[in-house]
Amino acid sequence: MIRRAAILLALAALAACREDMVEQPKFTYLDPSEIWADGASARPLVAGTVARGAVAAQDALSGPPAITADLLTRGRERYDIFCAPCHGLTGAGDGRVVRRGFPAPPSYMTARLRAAPARHFVQVMTHGYGVMYPYADRVPPPDRWAIAAYIRALQHAAPEVPPEAPARGAVPIGGQDDR
Repeated sequence: MIRRAAILLALAALAACREDMVEQPKFTYLDPSEIWADGASARPLVAGTVARGAVAAQDALSGPPAITADLLTRGRERYDIFCAPCHGLTGAGDGRVVRRGFPAPPSYMTARLRAAPARHFVQVMTHGYGVMYPYADRVPPPDRWAIAAYIRALQHAAPEVPPEAPARGAVPIGGQDDR
């Protein structure tokens, strides 16, 4: 009985150890291949293929939504989370990060930014600008429009600032501020 079990176990072990399971033929991306006529192992994408979620994101960025109280509330909430650390709660460019030595962003109250279309703010959040890095992976497209609407509300509530005026409370790079 034991001898029979040992033989069956040995046969099962030999059957499981096939060389093609250890060294499987495969292609890594962009390796040459003789399988296809073009000699490439990677196949081209099917015509019309789009990245997952890309169509919805593009649609959301296509145009601004209607301005509502809910949109402005959402915009303020998202602005306070993502924008206020640098731009400040009032949009003057005097956020906590700036008070600790980071370069001050321009005030939203300058004539140039008051004249900029809302799409400008959405594009800056999407692609970044100057020292500001893109927020496309952090802020969903509908929230970018909500933030842009809230920035407009801030602009309408505050007086215009001359373009050369530094942000209020800004500390020069390397300066000290213990607030």
